[in-house]
Amino acid sequence: MRVYIPATLPVLSELSKRGELGPGPLTGYAVTPALREWYTEGDEEELEYAAMTEAARGALRLLAADPLAPRRRVVVAADLFDAVVTPVGTPVSREQGVEPGQVRIDGLVPLRDIASFHVDDAIAEPTVAEAALVVRAADDGDEDAQFAVDGAEDYDLLWFATQELPDLL
Repeated sequence: MRVYIPATLPVLSELSKRGELGPGPLTGYAVTPALREWYTEGDEEELEYAAMTEAARGALRLLAADPLAPRRRVVVAADLFDAVVTPVGTPVSREQGVEPGQVRIDGLVPLRDIASFHVDDAIAEPTVAEAALVVRAADDGDEDAQFAVDGAEDYDLLWFATQELPDLL
């Protein structure tokens, strides 16, 4: 199963040193039955994009918790065995702070299971910084805060292969 894991550049630095993410449980996002039910019209590519977008918002939450991290969202795409991934979202759980595609990852995520990294371009940093300051308010329904978060989501994440990790850092 392809899982999108929110991260930050310091998390990637730690991954580079240790060769793995974790230990779990980790929060990730994937194309789950609940996400399929919530996006009734979406094809597979649109569903993958929705899961990655939720992971990017999760990265904003991580940035909000780490004021020293560079203000760039990071999403790690990993191919994991279904046995270590447990869906926690439901089609109606969004109102309770759980996204339909949210999953729990039990255990470690070794570098060999990572398919790619998705990272903001440096040009997005001011907008991402603003969004990180207000993401919790956006989660609570603040429309002005949501506008700032939407601004960050207007930036596409850049794709990096796993062998580019040293250059990315």
